Amino acid sequence: MKLNDRGLLVVISGPSGVGKGTVRKALFSMNNHDLVYSVSMTTRKPREGEVDGKDYYFVSKEEFLQRIEGKQFLEYAEFVGNYYGTPLDKVEEQLDQGHEVVLEIEVEGALQVREKAKDAVFIFIAPPSKKALYDRLKKRGTESDEVILSRMQKADREFMLAHKYDYIVVNDDVNNAADRIMAIIRAEHAKTERTIHTYMKLLKEV
Repeated sequence: MKLNDRGLLVVISGPSGVGKGTVRKALFSMNNHDLVYSVSMTTRKPREGEVDGKDYYFVSKEEFLQRIEGKQFLEYAEFVGNYYGTPLDKVEEQLDQGHEVVLEIEVEGALQVREKAKDAVFIFIAPPSKKALYDRLKKRGTESDEVILSRMQKADREFMLAHKYDYIVVNDDVNNAADRIMAIIRAEHAKTERTIHTYMKLLKEV
């Protein structure tokens, strides 16, 4: 019998260009079937090949605003005229089924989640150095020097918020970073505060 059957909400966050998505994909490639990726909800139109419920939950602006009013998002933001958010009911459903729900998100959104999900596990993905982060952004080849500079300035501000997270994982090697996150998940499940109630029940059994 597991000491705790409810899954964990694992928030992976960090500056743009640090490799959050790559680390998350490596984590999911480790064949752990309890991991579930949190699908966001959006008001934008589906792009070609996108599947509702897999890539995003596509809803109308009216429905999204109703959900905001009903406090049904862990976090949300507006970007270029469209809304994006993490639906609370979908996350809770997966957690109740015992899955670890992985939320890959920007720092601003992670701090919103921190206010609402006190028992979530917050992991800050950091680059091995500022130069490494700059080189990654430059290597993308999709943004101007001005935009890269802006992202670096934003990253400087986000580095100062790392203390608000439970763990810092340096993305020096993608697979190593994924291994560390999996170790964190296992350790969190063994925490006394998560297991003590079930453990005390086990002691009473004959």
